[in-house]
Amino acid sequence: MKRYILSLDQGTTSCRAILFDKQGKTIATGQKEFAQHFPQPGWVEHDAEEIFQTQLECIHDCLKSAGATGADVACLGISNQRETTVVWNRKTGKPVHKAIVWQCRRTQDLANELRSESDEFREKTGLVPDAYFSGPKITWILDNVPGAREAADRGELAFGTIDTWLIWKLTGGKSHVTEASNASRTMLFNLHTMAWDESLMARLRVPPSLMPSILPSDSVFGHTSAEVVGFECPISGVLGDQQAALFGQACLQAGMAKCTYGTGGFLLVNIGAAPHLVPGLLTTVAWQLKNQKPCYAIEGAIFITGAAILWLGVGLGLLESSDQAEAMASSVKSNEGVYFVPALVGMGSPWWNSDVRGTIVGLTRGTSKAHLVRAALEAMAYQVKDVAVQMHEHGLEMSELRVDGGATRNGLMLQFQSDVLNVPLIRSGQTESTAWGAAAVAAIGAGMLSGPDEVQAVWLRDCQFKPQEDRSRDYAGWRKALKGAFACADA
Repeated sequence: MKRYILSLDQGTTSCRAILFDKQGKTIATGQKEFAQHFPQPGWVEHDAEEIFQTQLECIHDCLKSAGATGADVACLGISNQRETTVVWNRKTGKPVHKAIVWQCRRTQDLANELRSESDEFREKTGLVPDAYFSGPKITWILDNVPGAREAADRGELAFGTIDTWLIWKLTGGKSHVTEASNASRTMLFNLHTMAWDESLMARLRVPPSLMPSILPSDSVFGHTSAEVVGFECPISGVLGDQQAALFGQACLQAGMAKCTYGTGGFLLVNIGAAPHLVPGLLTTVAWQLKNQKPCYAIEGAIFITGAAILWLGVGLGLLESSDQAEAMASSVKSNEGVYFVPALVGMGSPWWNSDVRGTIVGLTRGTSKAHLVRAALEAMAYQVKDVAVQMHEHGLEMSELRVDGGATRNGLMLQFQSDVLNVPLIRSGQTESTAWGAAAVAAIGAGMLSGPDEVQAVWLRDCQFKPQEDRSRDYAGWRKALKGAFACADA
């Protein structure tokens, strides 16, 4: 009996496969990390073939853990790291270069050249010209891989974000497709026409033949190949990871907001069926379901949140694992004036400054590693506050914030975040909000769920954190630290 939804949650540092029933209950999980490549300072790459092979292993591990087989899988959904860019040969299926990761800053010079055209990009795409997005990454690959531009001009190459790459591989090369939440992260997609924009592609010198077809988020994107995966099932739901979390958190009405704390931090507010712009923030497609108007969101994209804890642990050796962060941070009563601006790859929303670098201020002889860890946790909350302030100044208010992601296991950070924002935080009872969001869309696409109302009906809260302390002085200290980091960048 085909009773389960298989969800692939392809992230920045690991692949996961999670089996759900249609009520959102997690049946089993498979997870594996994959290699990170840093060929130069500020450059970040992944091996796209390794990602796919790792994802396949996760599928088989998940099914084995559940005691299930492919015959039990009704449909498959995909959520993915969004802007990461793969270009491959259509005939051989081999990437022409390693995948350029969303964090990679190698294309900032090109993005800077486009800043004089920011108004056109903002109006059409909802994005600011930045190395973060896929379009400049495509241009870099075509200009720097020998023979790539000529092959692209001959129609021999294909581009995809990770969703498109996985679909291509899972279907045995039969489907070259994406959907709007991922397409809207490329700087090449027009929010108003819901299609690739020819003039923007020409500006970035991206041949139209490179681009995947765009389908609604709950479409059948193809079927898994039995020769590749071991079984056939429809791939019937795809969303970029942050939009998937918004859907999985049942933020289905305008004004509802969620924040995901992972490698980076992403605060999204559902703004309904009409896109509009907020300076310093991004306007993005949240999802587009068949026979419905698109749903849009305003997004604050914070490049480094959980990655700062990882850097303190792996880079500096201050932690053996991220799970130690809460206890260590709790061992001191306050940050004692220590602030960590984790601009390890520049700053995203609402600043969009690629030159600023990480700084730690307020050090004394009494500063311990516990203060540094606490400062890193607090920096997560401060950066989300910066985005919330920008939203408030442009008429977007939050009465509550739904939260998910690995760092939400940290009660100290969540309480501090509630204090800093002065709004309640609600942690979902569904700990796998991103994977469930993709699974829920896939279930809708496959007819297992009738629509978003059923997603709302199964959403459950785990716990709530209410504001307890006035953190205005702490936040003022953060803004001073931030000002110093920017001053160093301008020096």
